[in-house]
Amino acid sequence: MSMNWNEAQSYCRGNYTDLATVDNMNDMKQLMSQVNNSGDIGVWIGLNNTGVYKWKWSLGDPVTYTNWETNSAPDGNCAYMINGKWRDKYWDQKQGFICYNETIKEYIHETSNKTWKDAQNFCRENHTDLASVRNQIENDQIQKIINNSQISVWIGLFSDSWEWSDNSDSGFRYWKSGETNSGTDKKCTEVKMNQDNLVLINKNLSWSDALVYCRQNHVDLVSVDSEEIQRRVSRLVKKASTPEVWLGLRHSCALGVWFWMNGQMVCYQNWVNSTVDKSCDTVRSGAVQSGGDQRWISLPQTELRNFICTRYEE
Repeated sequence: MSMNWNEAQSYCRGNYTDLATVDNMNDMKQLMSQVNNSGDIGVWIGLNNTGVYKWKWSLGDPVTYTNWETNSAPDGNCAYMINGKWRDKYWDQKQGFICYNETIKEYIHETSNKTWKDAQNFCRENHTDLASVRNQIENDQIQKIINNSQISVWIGLFSDSWEWSDNSDSGFRYWKSGETNSGTDKKCTEVKMNQDNLVLINKNLSWSDALVYCRQNHVDLVSVDSEEIQRRVSRLVKKASTPEVWLGLRHSCALGVWFWMNGQMVCYQNWVNSTVDKSCDTVRSGAVQSGGDQRWISLPQTELRNFICTRYEE
């Protein structure tokens, strides 16, 4: 149904709980999967502009601890740490930064100079996010990692005037690159389907290594579960440097079926032959031919091929 933001908010509150809140990248991936699969061009979420600026963590943590330098009255829009204390400045200045990696539960000091927004993108693509500092212990841990009282680094604290409809204190944001989200001229937020959410990776990797690469740097190996996605894949693979290109397609010898890495069974099919190689002498995965009519082929997963990742924003 097509509604304005206020109507959508009333509908969600009357029939469910509220317009959607996005707390982290896992939520974002789930939301984008819904939007892409539904075919909608854009959908409202619960983020709206109140005009009142507050400090939030990029990772979505509530701001319950701060360590501003004495007599420092913040008037910038992003925070950095120097000698264990916090200061603020505007996001477009460049310096090093601190990422947090949820998988290994560690902070990572990145020494390349980036703006706050570029640092945020880097941390989200290569780790989890810019670091949240939730207490004095974490503050001391980060300063120890920096190991120099004169070095300043971005942390994940930023100021904005956007709030969630359900009054969540989540500071997670995933603005499109170049999107102007400051000021009061824009009031509500939509998530738009990315028509160009596939990327060809011209690296020669095994299927398993390609899967890891996509999940660490983008979202996943591509699942071709419709003719429309097959057409987009066919356009991409013409630029590949290998005769076939890996897809997110795997064969289970135990179950005797092919399945996509997004969890879907294989309904739409585009195999080279009606008889697909399902031998279990080696683990087999699915690839698409880069030439001819771009049909699918079964290959041992140890073969080295280019591959296609899905992505939601670059």
